[in-house]
Parts: sequence; structure tokens; C-alpha cells
Amino acid sequence: MPETSMESPTLREALSDAIRYWEPRRLVYNTLLAVIVWFYFVRAYPTSKAALQLDAILGLFLLAVLANVAYCAAYIADIFAQWSSYRDFWRRYRWIMLVVGMLFAGILTRFFSLGMFLPGGSGIQP
Repeated sequence: MPETSMESPTLREALSDAIRYWEPRRLVYNTLLAVIVWFYFVRAYPTSKAALQLDAILGLFLLAVLANVAYCAAYIADIFAQWSSYRDFWRRYRWIMLVVGMLFAGILTRFFSLGMFLPGGSGIQP
């Protein structure tokens, strides 16, 4: 059974703890997504070189911003979980949400990269 804490943290304490946990990991998240995009760009080279036009670059920038907005959703879950009686349990196992979120974002990034760089651009291969 999870340990429960009798005192809920203030909003400031919960937010500070969330920032302390999530922000250093944002670098890992963004690096993972960049590696996936780079991998599929290199894999489809020289065909992918044709995709390097202004609209495609702006599209990649937009997707990167949206990926970081999606990453911020972790703050909502984190803060509410910290206000619950399962705060200690949550803090010990929130890495699971990080891993699941990174897997989900990596899969989406893969499909967008396939669609942008491979001929036909369907993003789904048999």
C-alpha cells in the first residue's frame, strides 16, 4: 500500500517540485525526438533533401513547439497528484509517466518523419 502524507504541499511547493523534476528531463525528451527526425531524414537521404523547403522547416518548428506544449501536460497531472494523499507514491513512480509520454511522442514523431521524408509520404509502411 502506498505511503500517504498527511500534509498537502502549497501550490508553490508542488509547482517548484514539478519544475525541478520535469525541466531537466525536457532536454532528454527533445533530444529523443530530434534523433528520431534526424534518423528518418538520413535514412531517406537524398530524397529527404528535397523536403528542406521553408514550409517544411516551419512545419517542423510548429511540431516541435506542439511537442513541448504536450510535454507541459505532465505538470497538470503532477501537481494534482502531489496534492493527493498519494504524493510520496507519485513522486517515487512519476518516471513511468515520463517513459510512457516519451514512447507516445516518439511514435508520433516517427509517423510524422516518415510522412515528411519518405517517398509517397504515407508514414505507414506494410
